[in-house]
Amino acid sequence: MSGKKPHEDISIEFKEYHTPSSGIFFKASKQLYKQDSPYQKIEVIENEHFGRILLLDGLIQTTEKDEFFYHEMLVHPAFLSHPEPRSVLIIGGGDGGVLKEVLRYPVENVCLVEIDSQVIKVSQEYFPWLSPCLKDERTELVIADGTEFIEQTNKTFDIVCVDSSEPVGPSKSLHEEDFYQNMKRCLNSRSIIVAQTGSPIFHQNSIKLKNRFLKKIFKVVCFYMSPVPTYPGGSWAFVFLSDSVQSLEINGNPPEGLLYFNPDIHRAAFSLPNFFKNELD
Repeated sequence: MSGKKPHEDISIEFKEYHTPSSGIFFKASKQLYKQDSPYQKIEVIENEHFGRILLLDGLIQTTEKDEFFYHEMLVHPAFLSHPEPRSVLIIGGGDGGVLKEVLRYPVENVCLVEIDSQVIKVSQEYFPWLSPCLKDERTELVIADGTEFIEQTNKTFDIVCVDSSEPVGPSKSLHEEDFYQNMKRCLNSRSIIVAQTGSPIFHQNSIKLKNRFLKKIFKVVCFYMSPVPTYPGGSWAFVFLSDSVQSLEINGNPPEGLLYFNPDIHRAAFSLPNFFKNELD
């Protein structure tokens, strides 16, 4: 446990820098987990307001308090647009938040591909939504590199959700042109890919580069935004990709019980502010 006892009561300040002179901080009342996996440093801390927080290599991945912003907005825009999604692939997402949202729909199968089995184990212990999702008979868990899985699989999917972390370490290849090019052969005729692309404030250069190569691969490339309070800048960007489905098509209703997403949010999310829209032109 790297010198920390499980559930040890402590008083520490965690800081994540978004620029050399600014970022976000938490006062943690407990260090629930701290250990290196073969791929990254995994930590779980507890904060009075945000609850349990998952950190990978010192970067915030999810919190109990605000996870719904990110996970609902990565999943439901694609599902509201697709006429009848049956087969779903999730690349990354070992904390289970995306899987939780996907299983709200009457899909036939969901393949979750996560490179780090330790993230799965830690999330099962500290985030209550994952274990029931893994027990769902529609779920298939594959411990593998997402890039290699895409290169080797013979399966095709109606919706692919790329829930990658930052473009460093084990997630770096999930942000590259070859990865998206290889995904084309895993898609059905009416397929949609959705992926997180980073902060529209702090990651404009990487988003511009991604926009350029994605437009060479897909006919429909539409960026959209959502608040995520604990991510850099408090606002996050995603991209909707397809060759046949438009981002503002609405082919059904979202499930009940969502905390953020609804059809009005869906339409509004694709209306980009000028500072971001101008960078994508």
